[in-house]
Amino acid sequence: MTAQLTNGQARRIALAAQGLGRRPSGPVTMRHAQGVLDRVAQFQIDSVNVAVRAHYMPLFSRLGPYDRTLLDRAANASPRRVFEFWGHAASLIDVNLQPALHFRMAEHADHPWHGMQRILAEQPDLPSKVMGQIAERGPLTAREVDHEQERTPGGWWNWSEVKSALEWLFYTGELTSAGRNSQFERRYDLPERVLPAAVAAAPTPTPAESRLQLVRRAAQALGVGTETCFADYFRTDRTGTRDAIATLVAAGELEPVGVRGWNRPTYLWHEAARPRKLIVDALVSPFDSLVFERRRLLDLFGIHYRIGLYTPVERRVHGYYVYLFVMDATIAARVDLKADRATSTLQVQASWLEPDAPEAETAARLAAELRRMAGWLGLADVMVKPVGTLSGSLAQGRP
Repeated sequence: MTAQLTNGQARRIALAAQGLGRRPSGPVTMRHAQGVLDRVAQFQIDSVNVAVRAHYMPLFSRLGPYDRTLLDRAANASPRRVFEFWGHAASLIDVNLQPALHFRMAEHADHPWHGMQRILAEQPDLPSKVMGQIAERGPLTAREVDHEQERTPGGWWNWSEVKSALEWLFYTGELTSAGRNSQFERRYDLPERVLPAAVAAAPTPTPAESRLQLVRRAAQALGVGTETCFADYFRTDRTGTRDAIATLVAAGELEPVGVRGWNRPTYLWHEAARPRKLIVDALVSPFDSLVFERRRLLDLFGIHYRIGLYTPVERRVHGYYVYLFVMDATIAARVDLKADRATSTLQVQASWLEPDAPEAETAARLAAELRRMAGWLGLADVMVKPVGTLSGSLAQGRP
């Protein structure tokens, strides 16, 4: 008979699988950061820097204030623990998964995007010339690669042909990222000079084996989820995901379960922790792996979540860059945050209490977490603007 979970049990399983509620009592070390990476497998990258770049936030959400150079070292220095590629989206991904993404690199090589098809037809030797420069000179940004082509207008990114060639070589795996510079520009390099030797030399799994590895890591990271949840985590195709789930069920690694209120086939990771209680105070960014799949977020927490960033001003409900506040096993509030470096303040542009969340407790605990975030970002104060249903209590609850 299929096991049944309450929604509360499913929420706690999901939060525990993501490593929330496990903050260390002492200083955060690389061992702690590696522990989070082992759980979630990837940190999504986004160029928006309103408060802090997205890939730094998941470690803060799970570990509290930490030295951001820990993640920089993991991404930019040997031994590299993450590599940049397309997982759920552009992400810093557990480097051990690099061979499992070879099939995706091969797809990019076989099917260049339209503009790249034209470039390859007109300048078939351009990729080899670009590769030659990087092989000779070491890690380079697109601007540092010598080329004669002028930047052409008309595209959103206004890419030059050399930039397009670099990006195509990156997506095909011929080049990889040696890290980002202070302007957040990717530094391209040869994979054998970036990846750990064991990873670079690892055999390429078949596409089916690759999808199995990725779905397995998705299931570990999510704890409980549906086919859609597991497919969304690394953007694996539905047929391949379905086949991988069947293999994991047959092996006893996934268990079919029912979740009260869900009307979709659901699976539980066989080693998922099932805590009876969680103590969590965590601000979660719009690009956190907890919130990748928005329907799952709605089913688990009753939260219809949109960032606001991509919505016209007149249609925004909660703000521009909205974080969720996870309090224990619930999502209790939303806050639109901005780091104002000129005034050294973390600005709460708007703050909203979720239905049924206790206002006084939420305000007090959220205020403390905002103070921790401000200190982590090197900001001296928190300023709460009088916008949103929680703003009055939050302003009063500031420590």
